[in-house]
Amino acid sequence: MHTPPLALVTGANKGIGLQIAKDLAAQGFEVLIGARKLGLGVAAARSLRGDSQAIQLDVTDQSSITAAARQIENTWGRLDVLINNAGISRPIKLGTPANEMRDGDKVSRAIVDDMRLVFETNVFGVVAVTQAMLPLLRKAPAARIVNVSSAGGSLTLKDDPSDYSRQYVGVYQTSKTALNAITQAFAIELEGTGIKVNAVSPGFTATDLSNHAPRAGAVEDAAREPVRLALLDTNGPTGTFSNATGPLPW
Repeated sequence: MHTPPLALVTGANKGIGLQIAKDLAAQGFEVLIGARKLGLGVAAARSLRGDSQAIQLDVTDQSSITAAARQIENTWGRLDVLINNAGISRPIKLGTPANEMRDGDKVSRAIVDDMRLVFETNVFGVVAVTQAMLPLLRKAPAARIVNVSSAGGSLTLKDDPSDYSRQYVGVYQTSKTALNAITQAFAIELEGTGIKVNAVSPGFTATDLSNHAPRAGAVEDAAREPVRLALLDTNGPTGTFSNATGPLPW
């Protein structure tokens, strides 16, 4: 009996993560919707056409990560694709609109504990989830890891005074720079294993993270490059950083 490839998408109950999950399901994957709150993941899974189910996964909680890995091991025995999509732009403070917190985005004004929370999700969460899932990814014939980053994390672009991204430098962007370094480190370490590891910038997208800004792009467009990287064949690259238009500098 044919077994469909299995993909796990973190932070997939809404936004870009949900669209990635929908697109992978349309490609014949069985998709696990990673969500901090299982009920939200269950509701999201119902919206997919294809084989999918929710899995409770808080990337900042090691016990949650361990339980998710154990569930995947016991039920499927392997993992073909890991999309590290979960991310935050700033700490979520109950009752505080995100657009009232932008002064704290600047590194010079950031509360260090708040900065730690952003890195906990965007950097250390990716490391913890990837470490936990690696034994399962090694059991797949040709596993793929895709880390959802941001062009704002590119140090090279920031070094160009004429580049628009120079005006966007803060806590979120520095966390994505760190994520890019983590991506490269995993890619180098896993060379020769058949596991490809790449980072992708989905672009400025209308999601909760951007407060659904009116000029932001559609999730359907944002999901295309992560899905392309998830579907790379054996000749595809590893250790790259790209967006929908092509390679990005680290």
